[in-house]
Amino acid sequence: MTQFNTLKNYGWNEFFEAYFSEYAGDGFSPARVSVEHRNYYELYSEHGELTAEKAGKLFYNAEDPGSLPAVGDWVVIKQLPNEEKAVIHAVLPRKSKFSRKKAGETTVEQVVAANVDYVFIISSLNQDLNFKRMERYLALAWDNGVKPVVLLSKADICDGIYARLAETEERLVGTDVHVISALKGAGLDDLHKYFEGNKTVAVVGSSGVGKSTLINSLLNRNVMDVSEISLYKDRGRHTTAHRELFVVPGGGLIIDTPGMREIQLWEGGEGLEELFEDIEKLTLECKFSDCKHESEPGCRVLAAITSGELEEGRFKSYKKLQNEIKYFARKQDKKAQLEEKKKWKKISLLGKQIGKYKKG
Repeated sequence: MTQFNTLKNYGWNEFFEAYFSEYAGDGFSPARVSVEHRNYYELYSEHGELTAEKAGKLFYNAEDPGSLPAVGDWVVIKQLPNEEKAVIHAVLPRKSKFSRKKAGETTVEQVVAANVDYVFIISSLNQDLNFKRMERYLALAWDNGVKPVVLLSKADICDGIYARLAETEERLVGTDVHVISALKGAGLDDLHKYFEGNKTVAVVGSSGVGKSTLINSLLNRNVMDVSEISLYKDRGRHTTAHRELFVVPGGGLIIDTPGMREIQLWEGGEGLEELFEDIEKLTLECKFSDCKHESEPGCRVLAAITSGELEEGRFKSYKKLQNEIKYFARKQDKKAQLEEKKKWKKISLLGKQIGKYKKG
């Protein structure tokens, strides 16, 4: 990997090098997407920072929007001669991703960040902790092969910190939880371990929870203006308009993301199994294998709720997320069936056109 040593600072490793080998030569080189704009991208590369556009073939051959370049992706480029510009010809397979269903009615995947190792899920302590929202983030993270870390921010203006920390750890079993104040720099030293080995961390959360403040602190920059500080004790103001990948001093990378109003699950239930491992184990102890945990005799889950072993609110969250996953799975299956039908219609039409051509 010696020829790609300069890329290691951007998260390059043997996984991506193995997939890039088929493109080696012919003027191709790898680069990582740092910013995605409407019509172009910004990249980190061995040639320095570049701007790039997608090759037409890449755009038209894309199966869906989720397969196009996203922030954090490693892409195959050709740099234009004597210019700080390039053309993206391919996207290397992703080691992981953090994605959700795109906001709105359409069943389309939106890749929030690609090739991330950890996701920092930030919730502000000066607002009511929304555990249902955090559970959605956690399910998305586990489902996409990314380890979630919960950060309880704005600790400098919160009373009862330890009680809230204990409540969070009890509710989100098995998840690393840290209390921080990015404005005061408190608790940030505990976060450096997540960046070791040039790991990539994505930061997600609602608007105003302190994502930008945290990132500025980790990057040793201070870009908060006076008006934002004046709103600090209330909700704050969201300043991030797009996703962007930054190199962290001392090693590692971090991706800032805009606040999300909707967090809709996209893929299967593996994340749910990780997040609600305690409930999954209880379901295996039910008398009937098809138990719905409603009124069936011998239901281990209902017994755990009655005895206080399992919090009823936690079980309701589990059921709600489980039903949502099933709903979107049905929608995706229906969409796949329609796309398959369209494909065969096109093939049939092409066959007829070829037949007419041969006769003519």
